[in-house]
Amino acid sequence: MPVRKKRCLLSGKTVRSLDAFYDEIARQLAFPEHFGRNLDALWDVLSADIEGPIEVVWKNPDSSRLDMGRDFDRILAVLKEVEKARKDFRVRLGK
Repeated sequence: MPVRKKRCLLSGKTVRSLDAFYDEIARQLAFPEHFGRNLDALWDVLSADIEGPIEVVWKNPDSSRLDMGRDFDRILAVLKEVEKARKDFRVRLGK
């Protein structure tokens, strides 16, 4: 039986802060309760705790980037590192 892909759909219209990002990704991918809501914990959960395949789609990312500044870049860097580390993890930025 094929494994069902987990998908997280983020929107720049609603993800306007680090807290909003953590709320959305944790809810949509069913993060464990021990998730620490920081970038190290994000790496830990995405790289080891959540089974794949996983796809994170961030629509209107420029809106999030404007509102979040460097936090957006830090999040994206972690997501890209997870993508490099896992063959079953993808990040897509789109309109």
